[in-house]
Amino acid sequence: VIMWNKAIELSTKTHPGPVVHISDNPMDEGKLLIGFECGVVVLWDLKCKKADYRYNYDEAIHSVAWHHEGKQFVCSHSDGTLTTWNVRVPAKPAHIITPHGKQPKDGKKPEPCKPILKVEYKTTRAGDPFMVLSGGLSYDTVGRRACLTVVHGKSTTVLEMDYPIVDFLTLCETPYPNDFQEPYAVVVLLEKDLVVIDLGQTGYPIFESPYPLSIHESPVTCCEYFADCPSELIPALYSVGSRQKRQGFSKKEWPISGGNWGQGTQSYPEIIITGHADGSIKFWDASALMLQVLYKLKTAKVFERARGKEEKPTADIVDEDPFAIQTLSWCPESRMLCVAGVSAHVIVYRFSKQDITTEVVELLEVRMQCDFNGVDSPVLGGEQTSALPTPAASCSPQESESPFQPSTGSNSSDGPRDNIPCLQVRSSPLKQSPGYQVELVIQLVWVSGEPPQQITSLAVNSSYGLVVFGNCNGLAVVDYLQKTLLLNLGTSELYSPSDPCQRQPRSPRKPRQPSGGFCDASDGVNNSEERCKSPTSGSPSPCNSDDERKQNFIEKVKVKGRRFSKTVASDFAKMSRKISSSSEQKPESDAKDNAFTRSRSSSVTSIDRESREAISSFYFCESFPRKSDSLLSPCLLVGTSQGSVMMLALSLPPGGDQRLQQPLSFASCGTLVRLKGGILTMGLLDATGILLPPSYEQWYDPNASDEEKEKSRRRRPPSPPSSQEGQEAQFAVVCSEKQAKVVAMPSQTCIHKHNITETSFVLRADVVQVAGAYCITCFCANGHIMTLSLPSLRPLLDVNYLPLTDMRIARTFCFSNLGQALYLTSPTEIQRITYSQETCDNLQEMLSELFTPVETPEAPNRGFFKGLFGGGAQSLDREDLFGETTAGKASRSLAQHIPGPGSMEGMKGAASGVVGDLARARIALDERGQKLGELEERTAAMMASAESFSKHAHDMMLKYKDKKWYQL
Repeated sequence: VIMWNKAIELSTKTHPGPVVHISDNPMDEGKLLIGFECGVVVLWDLKCKKADYRYNYDEAIHSVAWHHEGKQFVCSHSDGTLTTWNVRVPAKPAHIITPHGKQPKDGKKPEPCKPILKVEYKTTRAGDPFMVLSGGLSYDTVGRRACLTVVHGKSTTVLEMDYPIVDFLTLCETPYPNDFQEPYAVVVLLEKDLVVIDLGQTGYPIFESPYPLSIHESPVTCCEYFADCPSELIPALYSVGSRQKRQGFSKKEWPISGGNWGQGTQSYPEIIITGHADGSIKFWDASALMLQVLYKLKTAKVFERARGKEEKPTADIVDEDPFAIQTLSWCPESRMLCVAGVSAHVIVYRFSKQDITTEVVELLEVRMQCDFNGVDSPVLGGEQTSALPTPAASCSPQESESPFQPSTGSNSSDGPRDNIPCLQVRSSPLKQSPGYQVELVIQLVWVSGEPPQQITSLAVNSSYGLVVFGNCNGLAVVDYLQKTLLLNLGTSELYSPSDPCQRQPRSPRKPRQPSGGFCDASDGVNNSEERCKSPTSGSPSPCNSDDERKQNFIEKVKVKGRRFSKTVASDFAKMSRKISSSSEQKPESDAKDNAFTRSRSSSVTSIDRESREAISSFYFCESFPRKSDSLLSPCLLVGTSQGSVMMLALSLPPGGDQRLQQPLSFASCGTLVRLKGGILTMGLLDATGILLPPSYEQWYDPNASDEEKEKSRRRRPPSPPSSQEGQEAQFAVVCSEKQAKVVAMPSQTCIHKHNITETSFVLRADVVQVAGAYCITCFCANGHIMTLSLPSLRPLLDVNYLPLTDMRIARTFCFSNLGQALYLTSPTEIQRITYSQETCDNLQEMLSELFTPVETPEAPNRGFFKGLFGGGAQSLDREDLFGETTAGKASRSLAQHIPGPGSMEGMKGAASGVVGDLARARIALDERGQKLGELEERTAAMMASAESFSKHAHDMMLKYKDKKWYQL
């Protein structure tokens, strides 16, 4: 123990303050440098137990740093000065500098600056040393951000940081403090970030962080997970991602290395796509247990940005984060990407390896506002289906604008907003780097003061060249090859007149006042203040009953819902108790299901909600549109929030140039099946139970030359046919929030039905492949994860995994093939789970190692003369210095507490003494038994040796018994 009054001068009467620094001399471990806050530094000799030198300065000390030769050290002080001291000259500092102080012309002391909180002194063989320090700025820099200063020779560089500095560490080539340090980087820990600065390049750029996600990145608003993707996808995304411009970063690789990847047998590629609140989309390589960013796409570049609050567009339907990603649809084979944002816009992207400059971004504006006043049912009679009206032939208020001719909307204060989109598309040329490039922008516009409803479902099909999206008003189909709107229908127009599930138009309502808010599909009477919420903010309104709370919660946490919220809804755990495992394997009538309504309240809000039936899911396929059909044709399955599944038949023109000239047509085929709850997912199986994926077009570079396009078309195989003509049967798989059904095609009869839950509801469901077979996986609001076999819908798994306490989990939970799933536990944390036994068995092999063992580098050579004259580093055995053998007895002057015999301490001491004696006796007994055993073994060995000697002696006697002495 080094007492403070022994370290300082005897004449000093005040306490020196707390110890702020303690370190060894790099060349002599027996010398300890102790820095006190008051400005006193003491060099203490550990062997002699006395102070060799004392250094005094008027200003308080914050940190101390050694020169590698151990002859100098630098102190940082509270007035922004740095003092350099020679070890053997304690009277005054050798140098005093103020890095950020203004030098007066009259030679006076510089003006004081802010304290220098930390300083590091690193030397190099071929140049001037580096001094890295934090703080020390002038007091006139009010409001300036935290800075890190690098002093190298005569140059002083100030590096501004985004957040306050917590600590920093200089990375050097050698781990030995008594050698030239050769610094090459500085690791700076900020309050909200980690930055590594390159000291080897001019300007000291920072290294680009290879780690996946900053803890303060833009929040994730949607997430999709794709397992077993095409093998060429990850290299293609990485190649374009690495070519993106990264200005201001160092050209060197990340300097911090260590750890090894696991050696698991899982080799299939996995990709995670995340959409963020700022409109960016990130592609991640999630193969095995890694997570590495591959490519980043900024969708906000397509739109004009408001420079200030006064320039903010008045047609926004959200106050903040207008570019937030709501949902996306991605075709891995064709690499087509379709993105929907919260401002009622859809962007279609193509993947290209070449950069282009788009002079004019192609825009398509759609009027998609459903008016229930005087809606007549479409003339559709039973099985006879008629072609649906096209937007060009329609004269209703839903008529769409012609492509590439944005309408001149009215936004005056006198009348309601009309024909204006929520965002302004960029008018200047757009330079697009390799990667995903804009093909088409689709925007929903205001209609007679009504804001466009947010998009609830989205799908893209590269084989047909179609994009389909829907909301609570209806659906729209866009041909992104011809850049035209093909279909714009209200939800009620999809039903046939004879359909028992047809929605009746609601009674006329009062015209709503124009407002900047948007109307939720389940919130017909919400005020405009709540409607103007960001995708990353919001709060639920209080509900009066469990049914209303459940309905409100369902509408808010749908994965493809109208908006997002951060609200935690914990009261719904009470309503989620168990899952029904009953499975009915016989065809049944759906009369009960048709009469089912999710809202059992008789309030006006429930009637309004019932009328606003939203489109919840799409599925492209090749099937039998009608019961009488025997040939396959392209179809589109449409699922609604009220449990109806309708089918649209597509009529495609021939390929080639005719595909770009002739229009496509649609025909409604009525309702296919009816389920309880909103439709979550749909699929199509062949007669053997194999999933028939939607047809797709193989990827080709749209910006390549004609010769390369022709070569790529010859090389790429055609899309595998989803089915064969004349096939006997298919099975349509439909899963809703309450139940799942399997319908035989073309007879359209339900052959299997399973009620998934009665007390809760399903949040996410997908048709996936696990262990070579297909099944339906479901995640329920009560935390259960279930799997059902296909097509029999037999329960395979039911695990109570995670009770739903955060809406973020419900919004981002998604399944993928091969028993994988993920969700976001926080705005920046991804949790991956598996329900595959194969993955669980290989999990230990897949785990990586955090550290990589390396050999210790060779210590610096002392040299002959340094070893001869004692100039090298001197080592010290701390065990000999501080161990029990040399510590000696305690001083007699030190007080010691001796417990009395009758106290609790005495009883504890006596008990511990008895226990110790018993333990020692047992050890002695064991040692005695061991010694006795060894003695017995030695005795037996001696007896055996004696018998052997006696035998040999007897044999020798018999050999020479009858021989004379001269015969020996």
